[in-house]
Amino acid sequence: MKERETRDTTPENPKKKEPKMPFGGKSFSWFYVLLLIFILMFTIFNPFTESKEITWLEFERDFLEQGQVEKLVVVNKEVAEIYIREEYLQDPKYEDISFSEFGPHYTMTLGSVESFENKLEKAQQDFLPEEKIDVQYTSRTNFGDILPWLIPLGLLLLFWVFVVRRMSSGGGANPFSSFGKTTARISNAGRKNPVTFKDVAGLNEAKSEVMEVVDFLKNPVTYTKLGAKIPKGVLLLGPPGTGKTLIAKAMAGEANVPFFSLSGSEFVELFVGVGASRVRDLFQKAKEKAPSIIFIDEIDAVGRSREKVNALQSNDERENTLNQLLTELDGFGENTGVIVLAATNRPDILDKALLRPGRFDRHIYLELPNKLDRIEIFEVHIQNLKLAKDIDVEELASLSPGFSGADIANICNEAALIAARKKKEIVEQQDFLDARDRVVGGLERKGHIISPVEKNIVAYHEAGHAVASWFLKHVDSLVKVSIIPRGKSLGSAWYLPEERKIVTKAQFMDQICASLGGRASEDVIFNEISSGALDDLEKVTKQAYTMVAFYGLDREIGPLSYYDSTGQNERILSKPYSENMAELIDKKVHDLITKSYERTKKILVDHKAELEELAQLLLKKEVVEKTDLERILGERNTEVLFDEKD
Repeated sequence: MKERETRDTTPENPKKKEPKMPFGGKSFSWFYVLLLIFILMFTIFNPFTESKEITWLEFERDFLEQGQVEKLVVVNKEVAEIYIREEYLQDPKYEDISFSEFGPHYTMTLGSVESFENKLEKAQQDFLPEEKIDVQYTSRTNFGDILPWLIPLGLLLLFWVFVVRRMSSGGGANPFSSFGKTTARISNAGRKNPVTFKDVAGLNEAKSEVMEVVDFLKNPVTYTKLGAKIPKGVLLLGPPGTGKTLIAKAMAGEANVPFFSLSGSEFVELFVGVGASRVRDLFQKAKEKAPSIIFIDEIDAVGRSREKVNALQSNDERENTLNQLLTELDGFGENTGVIVLAATNRPDILDKALLRPGRFDRHIYLELPNKLDRIEIFEVHIQNLKLAKDIDVEELASLSPGFSGADIANICNEAALIAARKKKEIVEQQDFLDARDRVVGGLERKGHIISPVEKNIVAYHEAGHAVASWFLKHVDSLVKVSIIPRGKSLGSAWYLPEERKIVTKAQFMDQICASLGGRASEDVIFNEISSGALDDLEKVTKQAYTMVAFYGLDREIGPLSYYDSTGQNERILSKPYSENMAELIDKKVHDLITKSYERTKKILVDHKAELEELAQLLLKKEVVEKTDLERILGERNTEVLFDEKD
């Protein structure tokens, strides 16, 4: 018993005080009730509305002529209040009418005071020549006229009180002071984080860079004894889905220091100065808990360039926030023990002052994973799946070139969903292949009905792509061909792309020819062309302009490139070259595509029999796998004659 009393009175467990709420806290709810009752009383039980309204004829016939009127009160020159003599109120004709104790008993609306006075004077001369009725004039504020103004005002007051109470529910004395406070989530030292570097597959170079920063925070003496300084900032760059935010989460799990995480958009507010105030508050809290890490995701929200080309997109509040961030990163103030980690997929729009050494000392670029990295990523994401024994992770990695970590995670999840939809107990290899097809091409639309004529055109179109690519040396290996509608397309040809860092002119030319195979097939077989090659033509045209204007692959134009890696020319309305050069580029692109089209038609004419057989098989089976392709077209030889180097 004594032990309980001691525990209750110790300062370690003080009774938590409830924050004092404005206008009396919880008891302020009675204010709402009283205000509502007050409004209802004056709306329903208003004493001024108990009297009965009559006309002049009724007043003259029933009251004035019989001498029952005691006095008249003209209110605001609009309404006449009629008071009946007390001795006449006992008359039986008043039994069904309830009157106020003090009156008035009747009211009468006046057109004009002068007309009322004239009629009243004449009526008194006719009926009561010896007795004059007392007429009083008064000005009065009618609550019924004010009520329509009071109700909106009261509702506005109630709404304002509600907003203030909600904003101050966090316990702060001044609810508006929280606007300038940081909204960063903090992961304190010692708190377990489910994500560690073991969950980050691939990205070995990026992990080593980040792990060095974590090791610096854990063992600073190892570095400082040699005179090294801790890096102030690490910027993670790369395409979406490559694992920038995942590395930051793993860093929070590995570092035994406070970790502040927020998005760049959280600095931007409606009120001027809030962003800069939040930056100051963020760094102040981080310095108090130093050593610590600050992670700003999507830093391009506040770190956009302030150059003149962005003048039309200027935002003073964002610039003030950026200026404060630059000052905190490398200004006159000390920033010891605080490392800033930031991530973005748009480094081209960041301000140069933000990228310089001293602010972000290290720039870590996260590329799309290669085959070995994809194998590791698949192994991470299939850990929680119930898999069949024949799952070939290496094949899945080979069939997903150019996929990011997020894409692979989506494939694994889609494979599990597909298996569950088919009422399977385990996820099989085919489920992963179907999931890949769905992610790349979209959902199959087997119920989409097309006419036999259109289906025949689609079959020859896809067969044309397959035959042309099969006999071109530098085109990726063909896996299967389908005429089942998927997504927006009516058919598709699936390839196994090789992972290339550079592309030669011959490879570009073969890719263009393969893309034109569908249109060329329609031309060869039907002597007619359709609109089904729109996507192919768009891709071919862009690729041809890239070859001529960007990569300098045309001999006549020469080694010139009009590509702008900074993206500034995209905001300029004029082209970065003359009209004569524009005409020459257009001519070269036209000649390149026309030449490739004729080359593709020649391939299809030479292999017209194979084209016919493959198209008929597609009409029969709808999906043709690689084994059938090899049976019809023969084993693919990369040393075929259709290899044009120029």
